[in-house]
Amino acid sequence: EVQLVESGGGLVQPGGSLRLSCAASGFTFSTTAMSWVRQPPGKGAEWVSAIKHDGSLTSYIDSVKGRFTISRDNAKSTLYLEMNSLKPEDTAVYYCVARGRYAWTDRNAWGQGTQVTVSS
Repeated sequence: EVQLVESGGGLVQPGGSLRLSCAASGFTFSTTAMSWVRQPPGKGAEWVSAIKHDGSLTSYIDSVKGRFTISRDNAKSTLYLEMNSLKPEDTAVYYCVARGRYAWTDRNAWGQGTQVTVSS
C-alpha cells in the first residue's frame, strides 16, 4: 500500500521560501517516478513537477519554472520540493504523488497533502 506523508507547508510572505518533504513507504521508491500536485482553494488540482526514478530528469509547469526545484533521496525514500520567490497564486494544498507526469491523477497514489499559504 502506497503511503506518502508530506510536511513543510505553512504560512510565508510573498517572495519567501519553503521546502516540502514527502516520506514514502509501501512501495519501491527508488524505481518509481514521482510528482508534486497542488490544489488551490476553490479550484481543481494541477500537476506542478515530476522527477524520474533516478533523478536524472525533471519537469515543471511553466508557472513555477526557475522558482521551484524537485529532488529526491532514494536512500531515504524521500521526495522534496524547494519553493523560492513564492507568490500568492502558489497558495494551495500540495500533494506528493507516486506517479510520473502523465499518471498523476491516480488518487490512490496521493499523500494527504500539506497546506502552503503565501500572504502578507
